[in-house]
Amino acid sequence: EVGYRLIQLVDKDRGGDLLNRIKGVRRKFAQEVGFLPPSVHIKDNLELRPSHYRITLRGAVVGEGEVFPNMLMAINPGHVTNPIQGAAATDPAFGLPAVWVEERQRDAAQMAGYTVVDPSTVVATHLSHLMQLHAAKLLGRVETQQLVEHVTKLAPKLIEDVVPKMVGIPILQKVLQLLLEEGVHIRDMRSIIETLAESASAGGQLAQDPAELARRIRIGLAPAIVQQIYGPVKELDVIAIEPDLERLLTQALTSPNGPMLDPGVADHLTRQAADATQRQENMGQPACLLVPDAIRPSVARLLKRAAPRLKVLGHSEIPETHSIRIGTLIGGHA
Repeated sequence: EVGYRLIQLVDKDRGGDLLNRIKGVRRKFAQEVGFLPPSVHIKDNLELRPSHYRITLRGAVVGEGEVFPNMLMAINPGHVTNPIQGAAATDPAFGLPAVWVEERQRDAAQMAGYTVVDPSTVVATHLSHLMQLHAAKLLGRVETQQLVEHVTKLAPKLIEDVVPKMVGIPILQKVLQLLLEEGVHIRDMRSIIETLAESASAGGQLAQDPAELARRIRIGLAPAIVQQIYGPVKELDVIAIEPDLERLLTQALTSPNGPMLDPGVADHLTRQAADATQRQENMGQPACLLVPDAIRPSVARLLKRAAPRLKVLGHSEIPETHSIRIGTLIGGHA
């Protein structure tokens, strides 16, 4: 939804290219994440402030911001030494400090180390970031069915044997959503379906438990997951939990009566994880926590809000081709 001053960003006759940018965002999302997200509808909303926009997903507001047509946003990536004059702002996608400047200040801002972008790019980048963040919610039944049809063209026999004979569309959708919730791309649908076939053919209740199926798929996709986080490096710099705290967590989270984690310990862990994430990122390293397989899903859920960019891997998700180095330890007393 856009305020009336932003209508010109959408209006092609006035040089607006936001619609093209959004098409590009959807295409890039499909290439990276692995499915085509639902289309984006744009409408003006006179109740919004003139330069404001709001992004909603199924009626709920997931993001908002303010941009000024005919101005440029100069974003400080963290190493600007000569600040430039302009109206102070915040980059809506990543929360970086920024200033609004005029076109004639573009070169000066770039020389000073700012990343300079136009309003359409600000909105498109924000939308792209939110789509990645909410990828699991964007994968509906229709999108799941489209994925199955796509794999059917590539490997008809594989799909015929697995979906829906062994695993129905609702279970497949839930499994894919569990992967997406933790930022795992689902481009390699063929491997996902093959792992499902192996797991489901074991029979019994397993075939209907999305969490267990997702766990097995993650192990199957481990090399791709690790590459998605670290790129081509073979020595992985990870965050680990100090052994006493890890033992305490394992006892609490795998208790036969369900997870029984002391709120003080949970609070301590989330604070330390957020600090460790910040430290790793400041050193230019990906933030990735390595934990025992048994507690990986619970720890990932627990830390998602406090440290949304932190990835949580289980020991069996580190490929044999890689080694690990513990860069940061989380521990101390709760």
